Amino acid sequence: MRMPARALAMAAPALLLAVPALADDGPKIDTGDTAWMLTSTALVLLMTIPGLALFYAGMVRKKNVLATMMQSFAITAIVTVCWMLVGYSLAFGEGNAYIGDLSKLFLTSLAENWDKPFTLGSGDAAVATTIPETVFCMFQMTFAIITPALITGAFADRMKFSALVLFNILWTLLIYAPIAHWVWHPNGWIFALGALDFAGGTVVHINAGVAGLVAALVLGKRVGYGHDNMAPYNLALAVIGAGLLWVGWFGFNAGSAVGAGARAGMAMLVTQVAAAAAALAWLFAEWATKGKPSVLGAISGAVAGLVAITPASGFVLPVPALIIGLVAGLAGFWGATALKHMLGYDDSLDAFGVHGICGIVGSLLVGVFAYGPLSATASTPDGYSGSLDQLILQAYATGAVFAFTAIGTFILLKVTDVIVGLRVAEEEEREGLDVTQHGERLA
Repeated sequence: MRMPARALAMAAPALLLAVPALADDGPKIDTGDTAWMLTSTALVLLMTIPGLALFYAGMVRKKNVLATMMQSFAITAIVTVCWMLVGYSLAFGEGNAYIGDLSKLFLTSLAENWDKPFTLGSGDAAVATTIPETVFCMFQMTFAIITPALITGAFADRMKFSALVLFNILWTLLIYAPIAHWVWHPNGWIFALGALDFAGGTVVHINAGVAGLVAALVLGKRVGYGHDNMAPYNLALAVIGAGLLWVGWFGFNAGSAVGAGARAGMAMLVTQVAAAAAALAWLFAEWATKGKPSVLGAISGAVAGLVAITPASGFVLPVPALIIGLVAGLAGFWGATALKHMLGYDDSLDAFGVHGICGIVGSLLVGVFAYGPLSATASTPDGYSGSLDQLILQAYATGAVFAFTAIGTFILLKVTDVIVGLRVAEEEEREGLDVTQHGERLA
């Protein structure tokens, strides 16, 4: 199998494609690029609080609305501290092919070059940017925050809050950080393999989706699942949340260009196209099979398209983005309806059905639709286009992340269960997590 050297420069977001502004005294921080990255960072954080918090809260029952929002809010705080102390170092320290070292522990290393452009890696593999490392660290932190927050949709209504806290500390450091290093650090083995992931198809969506599936299986079905009324409490909240996710996703994808340039513009355009196409595909599929197009279906479809375009957003043109969106909308609809019912698991808010399945769709379709000039760098001016070779690389990376996440998540859930217990008691679940876990009630 051919593994072209030029693909090595495309295995991470376009931070790997950024070229520093040169002057007589060396590279300089570009204020325009930095301003865009600060904006993108805020947009990605907005995706979790309040975006995902509202999206998920609107889809659970009234007795669990506050607890569901609390999960996203608490994870934001938990992962921030974990990332600052050791997570960033494990993900983006030099390390080896599998994990970073502790050179960035407590972020003390930022003191030395806080006002200089950031270079990731060293030697021939080094990749320079035009932003300070503080901004890069914070941008990556927002990715680390939203990934475990996405998992909570799979076990909504039934996990103990103490278990949520412990599990997310372990999962962030032992599952998320290594995979981020594999894919986005020049030393990472998936980076070296040449598999493409512009903004987190493997690192975020397949990772979170598979972890959610494992969590749903380990915790078991909700009390009353299949016969009690589990209709969403307030879809208006979910629509607002979905809208915030859609807007915030421009920071997620276009921000992964790590600069305010043409690649960021293309990433933003294809993100919009894919989201719209997937929303329509899901909507019309539901209309054809169930007789009516639902609000829940439309917003779920949009998220499915956003998920699928994420790994491809820096490498594809608008027409392929349209195709990716259409495929994702149909795949997400199938995963959230037919597959879930066929296999009988209770993925409460379709974390696997949307993020896992559509993340796989997007990761594989990068290998089909990658466009040469978009994939070109200063060192590889001919670029790269989709091919069977690239599709095989994408499948290999996707399978590796799927397996590692599934096995690792299962182990961490079992460890958490031994230490604090995973699931609330049946009577507590019937009363609702708002009261039993937090002593509060939605008015």
